[in-house]
Amino acid sequence: MVAIITGDIINSRETAPQEWLNELKAVLNLFGNEPKSWEIYRGDSFQLEVSPKEALKAAFLIKASIKQFKHNDVRLAIGIGEKRYASEKITESNGSAFVNSGLCFEQLKKHTLAVKSPSETFDYQLNLMLELALLVMDQWKPATSTILKYTLTYPTLNQEAIAQKLQKSQSNISEGLKRGGYDELSKLLAYYESQIQSLC
Repeated sequence: MVAIITGDIINSRETAPQEWLNELKAVLNLFGNEPKSWEIYRGDSFQLEVSPKEALKAAFLIKASIKQFKHNDVRLAIGIGEKRYASEKITESNGSAFVNSGLCFEQLKKHTLAVKSPSETFDYQLNLMLELALLVMDQWKPATSTILKYTLTYPTLNQEAIAQKLQKSQSNISEGLKRGGYDELSKLLAYYESQIQSLC
């Protein structure tokens, strides 16, 4: 089983492409190499392959990375399933994970993040939780997004270390994490990881 994340940048023309593009490439590089594990195509669309366990964290990290730019956001569809054919380029590989990701992406209307797996029960429960989480995530401001990005990237660092890295005060970091709903998102990630094990 693999997870395929299909995404595109919202308002990609509102910001100079080199800004969000470099940020997107940097975050995708954390999960593998281009073009086997990820590819950017049509200018502002992309696909990433990750293990099912790390798919939701990857989605949160991509969202935090892109929302560092005032006018931008990202649509993300996580498809979980099999990979029947592995090409040197991810966009030429196929299997049910790719089909699920594509179908999920087409169904993204009001929401910017959803999951489609072989289990309808899992999808229903998780997507309901994600819709609630997005009430906060879609409102992340650039400063909050930067704090969340670093905290998700370096989960072992404490707030003081992140404060030093970002040249902010520890209270700034604490407030940013609270504003961004970090504790609640961590619980959601833990729940997702526990449930995905029984699915895979």
